[in-house]
Amino acid sequence: MSQIVEGLQFTAHPETQKKSSSHSAKEIISAALASLDPHLVQQLQNEKNWRKNYPIYFKALVEYGIQNTSNPIQIAKAGLAQAQKSFQFYRDNHAYALQDLMQIPNIEKLHRFSLKGQSNQAPEWYIPYHNKQLRGVDLLKQLDTWLAHGIIEQSHADALRLVQAHPEWLDLSQRYMVLFGAASEAGPLKWLAKWKANIIAIDLPNPKVWQKIVDTVMQGNATLIAPSRTMLSADSSAAQAIEHLGANLLTQTAEIAKWLSEQPEQLDLAAIAYLDGEKHVRVSMAMDSIMHYVSQQKPNTSLMYMCTPTDIYAIPADVIQSTPNQIKHRSKLEKICTKGISQLSLNRFFQTRPSQIYPSNNQKSYAIADCIVIEQGPNYALAKRLQQWRATLARHQGQQVSINIAPSTTTHSVTKNPLLKAAFSGASLFNVEAFEPDTTNAIMAALWVHDLCNPQALANPNNQLTHPLELIMDAANHGGLWRIDYLARTALPFAALYGFAKDKLGLKR
Repeated sequence: MSQIVEGLQFTAHPETQKKSSSHSAKEIISAALASLDPHLVQQLQNEKNWRKNYPIYFKALVEYGIQNTSNPIQIAKAGLAQAQKSFQFYRDNHAYALQDLMQIPNIEKLHRFSLKGQSNQAPEWYIPYHNKQLRGVDLLKQLDTWLAHGIIEQSHADALRLVQAHPEWLDLSQRYMVLFGAASEAGPLKWLAKWKANIIAIDLPNPKVWQKIVDTVMQGNATLIAPSRTMLSADSSAAQAIEHLGANLLTQTAEIAKWLSEQPEQLDLAAIAYLDGEKHVRVSMAMDSIMHYVSQQKPNTSLMYMCTPTDIYAIPADVIQSTPNQIKHRSKLEKICTKGISQLSLNRFFQTRPSQIYPSNNQKSYAIADCIVIEQGPNYALAKRLQQWRATLARHQGQQVSINIAPSTTTHSVTKNPLLKAAFSGASLFNVEAFEPDTTNAIMAALWVHDLCNPQALANPNNQLTHPLELIMDAANHGGLWRIDYLARTALPFAALYGFAKDKLGLKR
């Protein structure tokens, strides 16, 4: 008999007794849609090509979410409830229901270790962009340029302008900010380390990972707080400490939840951990379980999420009615080429972006931006949807929630896929911009600060939302994906071809 893998796992399929992320995903989406469209749920249950057709059902979640302001809450509750049933936690070869996570035996005690950065430099913010550090007027001009080219939305520019105008917000010495996946390439660690934050870092117990985290914090003016399996003395050196620091989100889920709930300070929890494939769904559920438990124990806890632009979103109706000139007025050659390719491919390529407007019961109308990239797979889509659901529900229940759409970013996790790397390189062919990690980090860290410090931010539950989905569409930096003329995934192969040609042959547009 093979030994059961420890930690948070998908439940086994009732018929095959094998763990299947596809089966679990279908069950979760089915539960979310059950009361809204039973016919579509039946179609989903019988779906034979889930990996290709999953966007159909994710789009349905958004369509029904728009229709009624109560629907996103209903969808989130039902989806998260089923997700709890779709995972189990294994310890010592015993399976426990995920909802009983905090009742499992042998929850190990974690200890708190602190380390202070060595810099006395005052907090500052700039945007690294094309080998420049944009500050002041140059930063504001770049925001105007992105806005004019349809790369960002007005609310995104407004939020960053406010951060620029309020440098006092950058002093985070009174905040305790928890980073799940602290060493993540797309995370805000480097900026929090410059802003006097108390950084509670959660990452794998791996000395190489912790060397990176410690080095980053030591170069800044922040304080690092980390879980340790061993009680370390206050005078322990960084070199000694990194051998003992860290905790695994998938196997020490209960330990992390208990340790965080015992911290005396008010916490800001950021779900930024990423893993490949089905592990991404599992780590999202691990973070969700921890964040939900800590929030129950410490009701003043805030939550933070970063959304991918390659997803399906409700968007303001005027987005699709105000396409930038450089996209609206395409060259004749481009029009002829794309139309010809579309016809020859029987409309498989360069499918026209849907322009349907969806009315809501709040007397407003919305559109849908379908930017899913099939190659990223249904596990990625589900992992991000679970985070959106928790954000939507928590905000509805009165919790402070920062959730912002980040631009496509050339992180290692993305560029190790040759197709996506080439597509991002060639995205400019369709007036889409992919950002370098340093640029994205600076922007998204600033947005988090805005959401925590600006009393008027939609992250603040005291500010009324006219629709729950407006929390996610606000302050979006989608890199231009919301405004291209085509369904993004039907233009991807040609962006990739252009990217290959540009990188290998030096071809210019």
